[in-house]
Amino acid sequence: MVCALGAAVCFGTATVLQAVAARAAGADGGGGEAALLLRALRQWRYVAGLALDGLGFLFQIAALRSLPIYAVSAALASSLAVTAVVAARLLGVRLSGREWGAVAVVCAGLGMLGLASGPEGHTDGSDTLRYVVLAVAVGMLLLALAGGRLSGRGRALVLGLGAGFGFGVVEVSVRLIDDLSPAALLTNPAAYALLIGGGAAFMLLTSALQRGSVTTATAGMVIGETIGPAAVGVVWLGDRTREGLAWLAALGFVVAVTGALALARFGEAPVEEARAEED
Repeated sequence: MVCALGAAVCFGTATVLQAVAARAAGADGGGGEAALLLRALRQWRYVAGLALDGLGFLFQIAALRSLPIYAVSAALASSLAVTAVVAARLLGVRLSGREWGAVAVVCAGLGMLGLASGPEGHTDGSDTLRYVVLAVAVGMLLLALAGGRLSGRGRALVLGLGAGFGFGVVEVSVRLIDDLSPAALLTNPAAYALLIGGGAAFMLLTSALQRGSVTTATAGMVIGETIGPAAVGVVWLGDRTREGLAWLAALGFVVAVTGALALARFGEAPVEEARAEED
């Protein structure tokens, strides 16, 4: 659980940096999603955020090798609590009493999960599951490429869900890669799913932060990256809880995700405070 929480800290801090950079990149010109991402990459905050994302990903891999997916995905959703606290400390953002309460709720949910989680499942997963995960990753990539053509009130939710599914693909793919030798990686569909799903998730998240309702997009991302991967871990990969504590794990998962959803506005740090910080 320490590695999962370390990943949450990295991802939550990266969100503050990337969100400000994504908004600035969107103000520089038009173009599609790939052009938006390229402009964001010229922002130092976005690059620093990517470095933290990379470190967080290493923590995530370590966590997925020792914990069930449901515990790791809930811990990753708690990165919104980290973002809220970082924004309050570094950008002077004021948190309401309800939002501080949501941070406490997230911590309580993670505590329950820490007590109830058993070891990771020892089922390797079938080849069919690997190809299904790859198909989902390709679908999210197509959605990312077509994201600029979407319109309407549901756009932010669709982009956020797509980003969540992409990050969920990464979580599941890590568990489906059991041999790290070059020959095995080249023939494992999960390895390609990990790369494609991760790339698509970043494109979709960048687009969602810049082009839609942050709260809606982030809520969609939290739902997409928690519920689906957790279900795959339990149903197909053998994830279990400690003896007699399945109820506590389920309650902790729901509590942690609910608390994260209450903090959805922190999917993006407020731009005004960030600009004031620059001055």
